Amino acid sequence: MAGKLKEVRTRISSVISTQQITKAMKMVSAAKLRRAQDAILQMRPYALKMGELLSNIAEAAGDDVKIEYAQQREVKNVLLVAVTSDKGLCGAFNSNVVKAIKRSIEEKYAHLPKQNIHIMFIGKKAYDQMKRMPYALNTEYIDLFHKLSFESVAQATERIKNGFVKGEYDEVIVVYNKFKNAATQILETEQFLPIRKMESTGGEKKARTDYMYDPEKEQMIQELVPRILNTTFFRYILDSNASEHGARMTAMDKASDNANELLKELKISYNRARQAAITTELTEIVSGAAALQGS
Repeated sequence: MAGKLKEVRTRISSVISTQQITKAMKMVSAAKLRRAQDAILQMRPYALKMGELLSNIAEAAGDDVKIEYAQQREVKNVLLVAVTSDKGLCGAFNSNVVKAIKRSIEEKYAHLPKQNIHIMFIGKKAYDQMKRMPYALNTEYIDLFHKLSFESVAQATERIKNGFVKGEYDEVIVVYNKFKNAATQILETEQFLPIRKMESTGGEKKARTDYMYDPEKEQMIQELVPRILNTTFFRYILDSNASEHGARMTAMDKASDNANELLKELKISYNRARQAAITTELTEIVSGAAALQGS
């Protein structure tokens, strides 16, 4: 009985220590989330408007100006960009991205040779789960979140854009978590390249938007399009960064609640075992006294 009491006390102590860690991690994630949330909420309207402008430009340019990032080619090589976190303990945040990558390969790119499927990892967790897969894996920017800035993200974007222009990739897909609020992240699979033209809605084709260019149309497009692409990709990264902290804060909050429930059960179990031990001792004492009296 004493052994059982000691075991329960050890478990209670372990759960309390774990709960202290989860509460601390929740507070850290909450502090980081505020900064990350402010960054994406301030940047997103601008980035979305720029993305809309990019689609309009691609549509309005027509055949007059060749936009190298809008070239539609037969997909023989594809780049899948997996945006995850460097650390775990954030629920299904990372595993959802990995599942989406695998699902895309199985459903859309299963006909391609494995060496023609390229996967770029931003964040370590996706690589940890996929490093043994027989595809062309790129870890050049796996540590991007260590020094998150527009300049560092732009370097990764330039690498992707250059690969598309050179024909290394015919299509670039980004899989990431879009931030909605602290408790909700939306898994997104978006085509980054080639640029999509403005899509029609309700079965009706949208009217082509025309622009007045100064300086010349071709020069303006060649300078503007790469900048908009950099901004769009930066939005993916900021969305994922805020989503990670929100997911971890929520996961740690649930873990703390679960620890509370477990502590209640363990304390009840401990009290029952203690009462049983006391009852056993009293019974032994009474039995011993009765035996002495009888002798």
